[in-house]
Amino acid sequence: MWHGLTVPGLVRLLAQRPPISLSQTPRLATILATSIGNSLLAAAETLVYSAAIRRTRVEHPPVFILGHWRSGTTMLHNLMCLDPAATFPNLYQCLNPSHFLLSEHSLGPLTSRFVPKTRPMDNIPVGWGEPQEEDIALALDCGISPYLMLAFNDRPDLYGRYFDPQDMTESERARWKHSLMTFMKKLTIRRNARIVSKNPGHTFRIPILLEMFPNAKFIYIRRNPYAVYQSTMHLRKTMFSENALAPARLETCAEDTLHFYEKCIRTYEETRAQVPEGNLHELRFEDLEADPLLEVGRIYQSLQLPGWKETEGLIRAQLPQLKSYRKNAFRMDADTMQMVYARLRWVFDLYGYPSRMTTAEPLVRTSGVAC
Repeated sequence: MWHGLTVPGLVRLLAQRPPISLSQTPRLATILATSIGNSLLAAAETLVYSAAIRRTRVEHPPVFILGHWRSGTTMLHNLMCLDPAATFPNLYQCLNPSHFLLSEHSLGPLTSRFVPKTRPMDNIPVGWGEPQEEDIALALDCGISPYLMLAFNDRPDLYGRYFDPQDMTESERARWKHSLMTFMKKLTIRRNARIVSKNPGHTFRIPILLEMFPNAKFIYIRRNPYAVYQSTMHLRKTMFSENALAPARLETCAEDTLHFYEKCIRTYEETRAQVPEGNLHELRFEDLEADPLLEVGRIYQSLQLPGWKETEGLIRAQLPQLKSYRKNAFRMDADTMQMVYARLRWVFDLYGYPSRMTTAEPLVRTSGVAC
């Protein structure tokens, strides 16, 4: 991820003194080299597009897909982005937020061969044009994102306040808002259409998103807490390995996962009522997985989104591929199940998921489409 930094962004990151091991100096060297290229391209894009960015308004109310990581947000995002009338942040744009308006059409095809065929944490196909979450772009652009954990995995005191804007300083909130709005404007310049955003971090941010986009639509997806916990642990370990500048320290990984999961659910439940009536739809991942066509159709009807007739056929064509997908499988022993249930019992009760403690199932299957 850090290869999308500019030189000022890299300096900002290093000024916070992330742990760096000798074995990762080659990675750091390539990050430094690409940061120089990114800075030159960013300067050129500023010359060409700065006036257009200032003039641009996000005319179409965005659609924000919310839900904790590994709750089904990626599957839902991919389906919603099949809508021909929608636009969305893609992988190239999120990894190159400083210059994608200038470089995507030229450098994208030239560099696509270097993009892995699947995501490191599961088997989901990836490519420059595939939907992605803009918190990556925010981390690279302004450095205010919980994804700083990828360089400081044992420092929740450093990255933890970047989940919820209420925990940021006034200056940080202003920088974060400017970064997000600039990114949304650039997406609008690329294509002036309804932006469909998938960003688990936004689950903490309903009030500030409504402040910025009063007519935005929201979709919240929830999932069995056992599956969310086990898959999030796998996600964190994988992403730490792929992006850290030193071997990850995992002593607090389980506690951090549970803490921020609880904070995510509590924050959403405390702020969901701020969304105007008719602008929020909620669903379960298990229902989406069982009948994607039905569930996405309900979203379009509930939120009164145009374009379902055109989108329905495109989703129907994807159904065979979705049904043939091979899920990741993780084993959860009885002690871990008991620990998760004891800590998250209130979430199980809130969302109506059974404990399964009397009929413990050692195998927890988690879908790779559910990040």
